[in-house]
Amino acid sequence: MKTVQISLNSIDKVKSFVNDITKFDNDFDLVSGRYVIDAKSIMGIFSLDLSKPIDLNIHAEDNADDVLAVIKPYML
Repeated sequence: MKTVQISLNSIDKVKSFVNDITKFDNDFDLVSGRYVIDAKSIMGIFSLDLSKPIDLNIHAEDNADDVLAVIKPYML
């Protein structure tokens, strides 16, 4: 598992982020404080405080570099 910090501070960013990561079969969790939600869930993402950076846990061993390349625009 790899953890990176991302910023999703607009509705358009959230929509494009979910579209980008749903292309992968891996599991992704967003962690904000004590809340952990599925990163592929738009409704779940909007339940978080998006004004702060969010930790993204990437559950991928074989294609982690591909995932990081796709989510680079959202990383801090």
